[in-house]
Amino acid sequence: MHLKEQEIDDRLFRNAMGSFATGVTVITTEVSGEVHGMTANAFMSISLKPKLIAISVGENARMLGFIKDSKQFAVNVLSSAQQNESKQFSGQLNLEHEVQFVPYMGVPTLADSLAVITCDLHSEYVVGDHTVFIGQVTGIQLEEKDPLIYSQGKYRELKELEI
Repeated sequence: MHLKEQEIDDRLFRNAMGSFATGVTVITTEVSGEVHGMTANAFMSISLKPKLIAISVGENARMLGFIKDSKQFAVNVLSSAQQNESKQFSGQLNLEHEVQFVPYMGVPTLADSLAVITCDLHSEYVVGDHTVFIGQVTGIQLEEKDPLIYSQGKYRELKELEI
């Protein structure tokens, strides 16, 4: 028997989606000389040719308007040493030190990230209570570091399994 959408509890849905382990990113952009950032795990690659990625931003998030205005953004894939940055940009923590931004391809990026993908806004789609932004990749930086992982409401460490 299949449940109808209205019969599925919101908390059950969130918990099920939260059981999918993801990396953690901070989306950054700049509008009128001011840098804005938002922690997100709704990020994925879309296409190799052309190189396109997607991010999903809630309709109530301040970042929604900033990306629409700037028409560009960066996805900063956080390293395992950047848990505080994740919390800072999700509003869970107010860091005593100032966050270091490094300009790359005309977009502010987070220093010490595992990877940085800069994008020009390619297209956007309103889907439910989110907007999915498709970004045309303009630049990539990649470092050799361990990723920050998030699953079931907690930060996790990546560990190799013995086979």
